[in-house]
Amino acid sequence: MLVEPINTSDLPKGTKTLKDGTIKLPKNYWRRDDGTIGHAKRLTNWQAVRKNWRLYTLVILPLIYFLIFQYVPMIGNVVAFRRYQAGSPFPYNLIGSSWRGMYYFLGTNGFLHTPAFWNAFKNTLVIAGVSLLFTFPLPIILALLMNELRSRKFKRITQTISYLPHFLSVVLVAALILQLTASNGIINSILMNLHITSAPYLFMQQPGAFKPIYVISQIWQTTGWGTILYLAALTSVDDQLYEAAAIDGAGRWKQTWHVTLPGIRPTMVVLLVLNIGSFLGVGFEKIILLYNGATQTSADVLSTYIYRVGLSTNPQYSYSTAVGLFQSLIGLILVILANTVSRKLTETSLW
Repeated sequence: MLVEPINTSDLPKGTKTLKDGTIKLPKNYWRRDDGTIGHAKRLTNWQAVRKNWRLYTLVILPLIYFLIFQYVPMIGNVVAFRRYQAGSPFPYNLIGSSWRGMYYFLGTNGFLHTPAFWNAFKNTLVIAGVSLLFTFPLPIILALLMNELRSRKFKRITQTISYLPHFLSVVLVAALILQLTASNGIINSILMNLHITSAPYLFMQQPGAFKPIYVISQIWQTTGWGTILYLAALTSVDDQLYEAAAIDGAGRWKQTWHVTLPGIRPTMVVLLVLNIGSFLGVGFEKIILLYNGATQTSADVLSTYIYRVGLSTNPQYSYSTAVGLFQSLIGLILVILANTVSRKLTETSLW
């Protein structure tokens, strides 16, 4: 960008004077430390690409990845409105099959009239809501606690231990849960040795126990890793703000509430919006590995429901595609709503 100094007495067109007397400069203008006003001449898109072509080349591979694996498969969403014929040559199986419109959505056999779908939808809302309730604030709390540690060695050890569960395979985590909750597992051994129960409690055979077990495992696996972005954001908070707060008589709690949390609020808002966007995408792998016939009524979520219906012995491709499209649309609406509310309340948003 080319910067041209402008005389402070010659304010640019569009400058506004606020009620408190401060001056709000128009877009692309800013006030320098010496009081003069700078103006950035915006480059055209092509000029920006030519100037920074080395940086733009780094985007080529990610764009190709998203194009092939994210956008091209979206063409298959047309299956939700057609009677898909498996085994037919492409593209006849998509464009040549009979048009059914909203039949798989609103028809007599559509998913909106299927009790199994509403059971999976309810389980998804409960599991996702409780998971978000705990997995969103706990990394913030843990990051604040780590930030207060004065021993750098102890802080590194704590961070390493808290990060480790994130790198464990989902299969390994599921196997660990099954071993701990088995009839001869460590949890039942402790309960029986303390005479809390007289017989082993079959955790994974109880529908009411599945949701708490899943949420606890999510907390254990994601809390430590979630602190990384918050710890990075905490380093950007100006130390002079803490000194000014201390001079005003603020203790550690008030400094945290009035200085630290406002300083990391943009990071919190962005992560919250992203989490809400993936609200209905409850972890498919862990649930499919943990649930069984006894817990299916309380463990079946939209992703596992789509898997069962779409890839069963009698696969319903169009029906399962309609459910998946519905899940994606709800996620898109949630992201837009969360971003809009965030922009109006906190003036921070993704776009």
